[in-house]
Amino acid sequence: MAFMDNMTLFIALVFVLAGLVKGVTGMGLPTVAVALLSLKMAPLEAAALLIVPSALTNVWQLATGPALYPLWRRLRPMLLATCVGTGMGGWLLLAPGAGTGSEAAWTPAVLGVLLAGYGTLGLSGWRGRVPQAAQRWAGPLAGLATGAIASTTGVFIMPAAPYLQALDLDREDLVQALGLSFTVSTLALAAMLAWRGDWHAGAATGSLLALLPAALGIVVGQWLRQRMSAAVFRRCFFIALIGLGLHQCVRAAMTMAA
Repeated sequence: MAFMDNMTLFIALVFVLAGLVKGVTGMGLPTVAVALLSLKMAPLEAAALLIVPSALTNVWQLATGPALYPLWRRLRPMLLATCVGTGMGGWLLLAPGAGTGSEAAWTPAVLGVLLAGYGTLGLSGWRGRVPQAAQRWAGPLAGLATGAIASTTGVFIMPAAPYLQALDLDREDLVQALGLSFTVSTLALAAMLAWRGDWHAGAATGSLLALLPAALGIVVGQWLRQRMSAAVFRRCFFIALIGLGLHQCVRAAMTMAA
């Protein structure tokens, strides 16, 4: 019982912190939640808990923008490819030889590389540019990669976010495009987890309850955003992701070496 109480408190604090990051920066709830929860549980088990908070907050984000339908038409190949990539990744994880349990032994290492890579990219401030002519094939490739990564780690920010930032969208359209991408990714991940048997009544209940601390964190984050430098906060966020990613890589290496 003490373990369950401590675990419940840990999960609640993680979602408060993840919501706070979302409130300040406008993104990062699934990334922070999976990064921290995976210190105590498997990444896809953590992903099952974030389905409801991620879906609802991202639906709100995409619904508040000015150009949902034009963005949907423009990004549709990428979004459909994300669903395909998620399904293919989930199927490969269940294939013989892929590993036992919820995910293969190498999954934490993939998550670690992903977190450290995204943190480094964000800290550098680098933004690429995808020419209009290349978007026809670059979008589906980014979607496939995003779905495949999400199906193994529960994190769907890479490479979708850098790709969308490289499309030269204005700020409002970019925020809405990110919300649209993350919503589709969340729903695809939920469908994949349900098919695998990892999204069940217990996980759904836990995910619904996680919405409360996440919402509290978002409110606090929005309050903080008016009183602190968002640039400094984002820098600390990316540094923390690099640290968590390196920790995951070291832990995975030690586990595989044992």
